[in-house]
Amino acid sequence: MDDRHDTAGATRVIPASQFRADCLNLIDEVARSGEEIVITKHGIPAARLTPLHQDRKPKPPFGAGRHLFEITGDIEAPLDVEWEAEVNPDRVLNPS
Repeated sequence: MDDRHDTAGATRVIPASQFRADCLNLIDEVARSGEEIVITKHGIPAARLTPLHQDRKPKPPFGAGRHLFEITGDIEAPLDVEWEAEVNPDRVLNPS
């Protein structure tokens, strides 16, 4: 049985029995090549062995969208618009 399948580009698929037998060698191979390995049990994908990229640090969520918008002007200054509630405070909304 061939243990190399083209399921997602460079993803390699192996049965759990082969992973158990070659575990340490497979970990070294994944770290070196960057190739993912999918481990199957009875032909069904059960786990994925992926390389850990230590040069990639998780980015903090704070400021993640700062490039999506730009604040122009003073966002705290009062508006020069009168609210309808201030114009006619006795008005009933949605009279039945």
